[in-house]
Amino acid sequence: MNIVFEAIAEDRPGPKWRTIYDRHWHAYSRWFMRDGLKARPTYLASLRAIRQHMPELLPAYEAVAEAAGGGDLEARFLSMWCPPMYVGGCSQAISLGGEPAIIRNYDYSPKLLEGTWLASRLNGKRVLAMVDCLWGVLDGINEDGLAASLAFGGRTAVAEGFGIPIVMRYVLEFASTVAEAAKILDRVPVHMSYTITLLDRSGQHATVFVAPDRPTEILDQRVATNHQHEVEWPRHATATRSLERAESLEQAMVDAPETEALLKAFLRPPVFQTAYGRGYGTLYTAVYRPEDASAELVWPVARWRQSSAAFADGARTIRFAEGNAPARLRPAKGISIRGGIL
Repeated sequence: MNIVFEAIAEDRPGPKWRTIYDRHWHAYSRWFMRDGLKARPTYLASLRAIRQHMPELLPAYEAVAEAAGGGDLEARFLSMWCPPMYVGGCSQAISLGGEPAIIRNYDYSPKLLEGTWLASRLNGKRVLAMVDCLWGVLDGINEDGLAASLAFGGRTAVAEGFGIPIVMRYVLEFASTVAEAAKILDRVPVHMSYTITLLDRSGQHATVFVAPDRPTEILDQRVATNHQHEVEWPRHATATRSLERAESLEQAMVDAPETEALLKAFLRPPVFQTAYGRGYGTLYTAVYRPEDASAELVWPVARWRQSSAAFADGARTIRFAEGNAPARLRPAKGISIRGGIL
């Protein structure tokens, strides 16, 4: 399977974002309505939730919903209030050796990846992010040097709350430091359990456990995979090798504390995974460096670095095959490699 990773710079949702929306909306709408539309909150309930918990994000939410056509279904989906359940993999580590950085592997099914790298100014602040649910954030960094990434928390508990990508968007839009980000994560309700890794320009860092049924925990640990404290969903942990990945990264941080050396551990087993058919393959590795507010996507065959100060449109096509590391391809038909490709 070939995946196009596309970088787009657009301060506010416009024609570029609309192209991404048109490409993915059919699949997203089917997923959102898989349990029937009545299973999802109404537009008014979704709007009230954003007004109550993330009021500063409301103008951006309204602009995105309007760019999507302003329909009821679209607005409900884009609020990410009480979405369907979903799970994934992911490994994360905070490197403090040399140039501090967050390194993370995003492990998921290649059939379900959006693949959009978006540079925007929805609220005046430049945010670079790998996007999910069309404007939510899987991982990213803002121009103040605050970096954040998420990993599934390894629990099946579900309750009333937001899908984590919109909370991550809120964090990067309105926080500048780890302390500010942690306060947001402590008060905004989430619908499932996630582990958030944070690092800012001053070198402050934290791992935050959020859950729909437990108090938020803010920890000093620097490695996170898909369990919190201990394994609570053994089947998922075994399938994704959560314990093995954590142990490997903990050892790598001892053996190779520098960022570039630690990055190598993310590009080999057990941290790098190739079970793409089962939805647990590594689709990209991201490196976020707060000192220069830069972001880099890394594959065994390619590296692509951009920054808040210099972000250019472009595309990379990567082939994923079960049991094999990704291979770099020529650009897909209709996608040209433009500026910003290293």
